[in-house]
Amino acid sequence: MNAVSDNPTRSLPANRDPWLGLLAISLGVSLVVVDFTIVNVVMPPIIDDLELSAFDTQWIQESYAIILAALLLVMGRLSDVVGARRLFLIGTVVFGLASIAAALAPSGELLIASRFAQGVGGAIIMPTSLALLNMSFRGPDRGKAFAIWGSTIGAAAAVGPLLGGWLAEFSWRWAFGINIFVVVLIIAGVLKFLDQSPRQPGKVDAVGGVLSVLGLGLLAFALIEGRNYGWWDPRKSFGPFGDALDLSIIPVGLVVSVVCLALFLRRQVRLTRVDGTAPLMDTSLFGIKSFSTGSIATLIIALAEFGMLAVLPLWLQYTLGYSVLQTGLIVFIVAVGSFFASGASFGMAEKVGPIGLVRIGLVLEATGLLMFGVLASSDSQWWIIGIALFLYGMGVGFATAQVTNVVLADVPPQHAGQGSGVQSAARQLGSALGIAILTSTFFTALDSDLSDRLVEQGTPAPQAKELSSAVSDSAGAMISGLSENPHMAAAADAARDAMSHAIRINGYTCAALLALGMLATLLIPRPRADTRQWEEEHAPSRAAEADVDAK
Repeated sequence: MNAVSDNPTRSLPANRDPWLGLLAISLGVSLVVVDFTIVNVVMPPIIDDLELSAFDTQWIQESYAIILAALLLVMGRLSDVVGARRLFLIGTVVFGLASIAAALAPSGELLIASRFAQGVGGAIIMPTSLALLNMSFRGPDRGKAFAIWGSTIGAAAAVGPLLGGWLAEFSWRWAFGINIFVVVLIIAGVLKFLDQSPRQPGKVDAVGGVLSVLGLGLLAFALIEGRNYGWWDPRKSFGPFGDALDLSIIPVGLVVSVVCLALFLRRQVRLTRVDGTAPLMDTSLFGIKSFSTGSIATLIIALAEFGMLAVLPLWLQYTLGYSVLQTGLIVFIVAVGSFFASGASFGMAEKVGPIGLVRIGLVLEATGLLMFGVLASSDSQWWIIGIALFLYGMGVGFATAQVTNVVLADVPPQHAGQGSGVQSAARQLGSALGIAILTSTFFTALDSDLSDRLVEQGTPAPQAKELSSAVSDSAGAMISGLSENPHMAAAADAARDAMSHAIRINGYTCAALLALGMLATLLIPRPRADTRQWEEEHAPSRAAEADVDAK
């Protein structure tokens, strides 16, 4: 294998500019991330306009994340076979067409189908964006490129609520329709500024693809929907299955997921040992220590990074009384911190290294989240919240970008798609698990603390439990209704205090998870100078294994 040059423009024609190409890639990533959060904000008008059922509402919100997680490994492998640039463009077109369909959807069923299609496009864009970065940048420019990519994720997650709140003033359909203009810019930028990516001959492991899609899809479904359907005892029936079993669908899905993933891993290990069989996930990549330990660190860090953002808007709106647009403006401070960190990392990367930047980022994230643990109350000032979110955003800007840089630094270019798929899957599943843990922690703390406060006010225990469960099940939305009833004003105050207590618990929990992530980074070695060493170490053993299998 030829060495990878340190010149980021090593093979680009004169009209190609990887930095402008990076801008197009970052816009693509921002589309995928924004569409995670924007839908939550515009759901009320969608429900009213399309007369949605609770089941429709749930699947419009969750289908996107589930299908995206399910397809990441498959799309990572396809990126190597088809070529990262070509597949990125295909994914962008799919996302754009799905956005048009969503914007024009006349019914809940068609909107759900459009969200599934958006998830397919997102599953293509995420790993191919990383593969393009991994192939286009080397040397000092690599850290800068990943800093921009990482800050885009943090910023886009914060922009979603703000953008959704603004667009909701016009029509919920613009939350999807606005994507079309961005898609055109992305396609034009990629075609003009990024060269065609090399393709690795081979086929895609279809059996492994089915197993990975089922395994990852069911795992994501279980983690995302566990609270809704019940982790063991059924809280509600699942579609056509009704109440056939006195058991939640969640443990059934988890068991099937584990079986599928075990069969998938067994198959990938076997195929990796046979030369030319093109496994979906080349398990020999886990022999690269920076890749294997970095992937573990990525999963752990993702547990804490976005769980707080899932519940923070609820606290801001229902406890502190901010409007949807005001909530979006406050959460946007995360984006400001993330972009600030992106610029600061340019001057720091060579001094402290990418792993050092990851650790600095984790400390900043934990500091911001601990501020919520210590200071959150029912009368918190916006500027205190803003300081905490700025520190948190800076941490995301440092840590998210550079941990990805570290994970992929030693992955050979011809395996960039597979490596990116694994890294993206680790991040997505870590986020899903973190959101499941932290939302469950939040609502459990809210329910328990509110029940205790109501009993202290003199409410009989059964009624206190019933009211606290109702507040929790409404995600805090019924607090405003309680406030309007003079006889329930004390209960409303108790609910706001209980919600602040739940935010404090989440702040401490997130900080503890980030501490585990910090420990995981201690296992990551410094990246090699290039990937030739890995090829030289693995080529003899893999050739020998192929000879044994041939005999």
